[in-house]
Amino acid sequence: MIDPRPTVRVLRGPLLRFLDDPGEDDRPAEGSVEYLEDAALWLEDGRVRAVGAYEALAPFLPEGIEVVDYTGKLMMPGFIDSHVHYVQLDILASYGRQLLDWLNDYTFPEECRFAKRAHGEAVAEAFLDEQLRAGTTTAQVFCTSHPQSVDAFFSAARRRGLRMLAGKVLMDRNAPATLTDSVASGVADSERLIADWHGKDRLGYSLTPRFAPTSTAAQLEATGGILRTAPDLHLQTHLAENAGEIAWVSELFPEERDYLAVYERFGLVGPTSTFAHGIHLDQAMRERLAGAGANIAFCPTSNLFLGSGLFDRLACREAGLATSLASDVGAGTDLCGFASLKAAYQVGQLLGQPLTAWQGFYRLTLGNARALRLDRHIGGLHLGQEADVVVLDPAATPLLARRTGRIGTTGGLDQARLGEWLFTLMMLGDDRSIFATWAGGECVHRREGVSRK
Repeated sequence: MIDPRPTVRVLRGPLLRFLDDPGEDDRPAEGSVEYLEDAALWLEDGRVRAVGAYEALAPFLPEGIEVVDYTGKLMMPGFIDSHVHYVQLDILASYGRQLLDWLNDYTFPEECRFAKRAHGEAVAEAFLDEQLRAGTTTAQVFCTSHPQSVDAFFSAARRRGLRMLAGKVLMDRNAPATLTDSVASGVADSERLIADWHGKDRLGYSLTPRFAPTSTAAQLEATGGILRTAPDLHLQTHLAENAGEIAWVSELFPEERDYLAVYERFGLVGPTSTFAHGIHLDQAMRERLAGAGANIAFCPTSNLFLGSGLFDRLACREAGLATSLASDVGAGTDLCGFASLKAAYQVGQLLGQPLTAWQGFYRLTLGNARALRLDRHIGGLHLGQEADVVVLDPAATPLLARRTGRIGTTGGLDQARLGEWLFTLMMLGDDRSIFATWAGGECVHRREGVSRK
């Protein structure tokens, strides 16, 4: 028998959340960050009922309410990954190739395995286990061209109560026959999957043409047609990742002035569109993307691993173009957001634009939620929002404990020390630093050896 009583509990401990973009300075913009040394995060039926200082909220809490004590830890909104391939989990750490060789040598053979539903189910479960272990509660996910790969992923995500975006890859040329679909089958599969999954619980559908070289003009036109009739859908694809890819697009679409124009022609550039990589863009292209409300998923570990190039984050900011932060596994080297932050900082150093901890953690939370147009649901732990929370341990490893201990917390953390503390986590943290992960108000991961929530 289902218990009709609401699930109510309080998470207590230090809490950090972003209220707005903190900017690029060492000190965050005024009013952009809220840090509470002893917070009460009051959860009811999977949503945030209230958040504030524990002392202020304590008189209003129901008698006997469960209080989960995270003193000495740090609560934040759950991490968000704007671009990742769940089906490439098992080719992580395959010897490096440039993009097009990577696709032919590793990606396409691996994705052929997802013709079997059972394989997709097993990988989806393993992938979600890893995501939650990394503190990631929402991701925008590429499946394969097999519709059953999407069913497997959404089924696993729905069982766990997660907010996820995903879609079937559309690919009707320049790939193995066992992976290609057709214009008609791609539309039919997508429409069936949308009907089955889009808007169900916390799930959303992303139309997913892999990239321009693997879709004919007819397939891209059909995809744009679906998007025009259902503008609440998301769209994800790749753009300007690699010089060889760009040259190939020029050969396949010689009538278009540049790579972006291919997507523009078919109505694929809009406010719910995510373009992965976007390394080799000029400023006019960035401004066109910004004008359409699209976002670029910055995939630093993947860009470095495949030797694709250095992403100019500040050029995007100057153009008004939203950027999100993504792992891009399997070319990316780690599902954990800390790895993406470290690599993003290093890329920024090479371009003279180092990433601050404020901007980094904003990107993993509210920034990514805004870029994906999900910020009414997640990213800020505001009243009524879905209760996705990651709990970080600043003493997860001996070295991390030594470094954060040097900063100290006596008398609380002022803004300068908090910034140093966050940067230390950003540089030295890994999945061991994830003490617990909550999704929809339920604890869905505890670090090994942790017996209580």
